[in-house]
Amino acid sequence: MKQSAGDKLLFLLWATCCRRALANGPSGYTSVIEVTNGGPWGDWAWPEMCPDGFFASGFSIKLEPPQGIPGDDTALNGIRLHCARGNAERNTHVVESQSGRWGAWSEPQWCPGGGFLVAFSLRVEVPTTPGDNTAANNVLFRCSDSTELEGPGLAWGDFGDWSEPCPKGMCGLQTKIERPRGLRDDTALNDVRFFCCRS
Repeated sequence: MKQSAGDKLLFLLWATCCRRALANGPSGYTSVIEVTNGGPWGDWAWPEMCPDGFFASGFSIKLEPPQGIPGDDTALNGIRLHCARGNAERNTHVVESQSGRWGAWSEPQWCPGGGFLVAFSLRVEVPTTPGDNTAANNVLFRCSDSTELEGPGLAWGDFGDWSEPCPKGMCGLQTKIERPRGLRDDTALNDVRFFCCRS
């Protein structure tokens, strides 16, 4: 899904403002990884970063279960990164960009052997008109040892292509969230991008 001109401008303004501060730290980010199948609704929220020297070694998701008919499904509402330094200081830092208001957080899943999350794929339901849109439904991560970790999300939609990999690991995220629309169709989390840091 192509970004709108407004989304690109907002991200470029943020990157211009904040890249220097992040890059000056011991583990300032070096690149941003994205996928092409994100949902079309919502706005990009603020980015959140692991502390310097920490990388994402695990994740959890916020998920609303199926609401049945005539309920309004939102499915995936949020993603958290669990930052660590290998097996030491595990799960001492959790970072989360904006999340939707529905659902509950899953238990963390961890890369084995002190590995880090390096790439991702997003499961997204394409827009349906008329119908109950959900946008993002689940996320799949690849660890530095090639292990794949799939979130306990819902089965609507399809997983898209893998993102480019981070050379070392993910160290932050930024979500695209549709705000609550009242009695209309809500979708919550539509897209996500992750930041790669140097060692």
